[in-house]
Amino acid sequence: MRANLTLAIGAAMLLVWIVTALGAPWLAPYSPTALDFSALDQAPSWAHWFGTDNYGRDVLSRVMYGGREVLLVAPAATLLGLALGAAIGLTTAYYGRWVDEAIMRTLDAVMALPIVVLALLALTVLGPSTLNVILVIGLVFSPLIARTVRAQALVETQQEYVAAARLRGESAAYIIAVEILPNVRGPLIVEGTIRVGYAVFTAATLGFLGLGVQPPTPDWGLMVSEGQAQLTVAPWVVLFPALAIVFVVVGVSLVADGLRERLQG
Repeated sequence: MRANLTLAIGAAMLLVWIVTALGAPWLAPYSPTALDFSALDQAPSWAHWFGTDNYGRDVLSRVMYGGREVLLVAPAATLLGLALGAAIGLTTAYYGRWVDEAIMRTLDAVMALPIVVLALLALTVLGPSTLNVILVIGLVFSPLIARTVRAQALVETQQEYVAAARLRGESAAYIIAVEILPNVRGPLIVEGTIRVGYAVFTAATLGFLGLGVQPPTPDWGLMVSEGQAQLTVAPWVVLFPALAIVFVVVGVSLVADGLRERLQG
């Protein structure tokens, strides 16, 4: 029951985010880029529920539209990381020996650097754009996912059904994809759910540093960065996009916890 409740609360939080982001063109009260110099830095009111920024832009509308970028970047980057990480983890676990040693030592060297530092280095070279953010986050997540998948796959490769498939003369690709992969999908699903939360936070961090979505496109991290100079004058400009980030990350974490408890139960 606790797992079901946790999962339901997290799913409800994510549903609010998804509906708000997808419905932003119809639900947002104003254009996210419309300037109104007669309403600069206005506090939250009936006209502007989340207030306005120093350009008179409606913060609520910008938060809603900013969720669309996160809704694109986080799942896409996570799926890319899952695909690469699962392929690497399954391959190293199946072949073992020098293949496992060479690939895992390389991944260990990559993981020695913080994720944000790796992303910053890559985006400095590639340049800031939504596509590059997706690619970079997916790539830097793949070593972590590969290690998780490898640990589970190492157990599965010792099972009798894998030995039976080898005796039947099945190819390595068949054994990995058809025999082993379905038996590691539980941990893979949980890991992927956790990575969505990390992807939201990483994308917001890159946006804050100016290496994510570029203005005037609304982005939660970029909104926090732009509003920090107004923190003492108009704190709502920073508060609401920051709360949006926290809301989504907590929702994803609850879903991941609920899934883990259900799978372990």
